[in-house]
Amino acid sequence: MNTTTHRPAARARTSWRVVDIVVAAVLAAVCAVVFWAWSNLLYPLTAAASVAYPPGTALIGGGWLVAGVLGGLIIRKPGAALFCELLAAVLEGLLGTHFGWTVVLYGLIQGLGAELVFAAVRYRRFNAAVAVAAGAVSGLFLGITSNVLANYEWALGHQIAYLVFSVVSGAVLAGLLMWAVVKALAATGVLQGLASGRVARR
Repeated sequence: MNTTTHRPAARARTSWRVVDIVVAAVLAAVCAVVFWAWSNLLYPLTAAASVAYPPGTALIGGGWLVAGVLGGLIIRKPGAALFCELLAAVLEGLLGTHFGWTVVLYGLIQGLGAELVFAAVRYRRFNAAVAVAAGAVSGLFLGITSNVLANYEWALGHQIAYLVFSVVSGAVLAGLLMWAVVKALAATGVLQGLASGRVARR
C-alpha cells in the first residue's frame, strides 16, 4: 500500500477549509433563527397543549437538534456537528429566549450526541441510517439533560416517556428530515465545493 498517497487523501477528507468554516457558520446562523422560533413561538403553544401530559413537549425536541445533524451531513468533517449545534445555540442565546443561557449547555451536549455518531462511522458514511442515528442519539442526550436539569421532579414514567419522545423526535425531525433537505440541496448544485456536493455529483 502506498501510504504517501493515502495520507494526503485522508487529510483532505478531515481537515477544514475556509469554505467549510464559512458554510458551517451560515448554517448555524440559519438554525439559530429556527431555534429561536422553536423556543419563543412553538414551545409555549406546545407546553400549553401538553398541560395534561407534560412529556408531550418532547415531540418537538428534534427542532433544536437540526443544526448538528445538518452540519455533519453537509460539511462532513470532524467537529462539524458539534460546531454547528453549539454555535447555533450561542446565537440563539444572543437572540434571546426564555430558556436563558442554558441553551448553550444544551447545544454542547446535543451537538456531542450527533458528533459521536458521525465519528463512529469515521466520517465516511452519510446515508439516511446515519442521519437518523445522529438525530436519535442527539435526542437521547437532549432527553437525559432535560430530565436531569428540568424534569427531576417528574414521575419516572413521565421521564422515560420524555426520553423516548425526544429520541423519536430527533430521529424524525433532525435525522430523516435533514437528510432529505441535504439531498434536495445537493440536487440543486448549491453544495458545490463541499464534500456533500462532490458525492452528489458522482
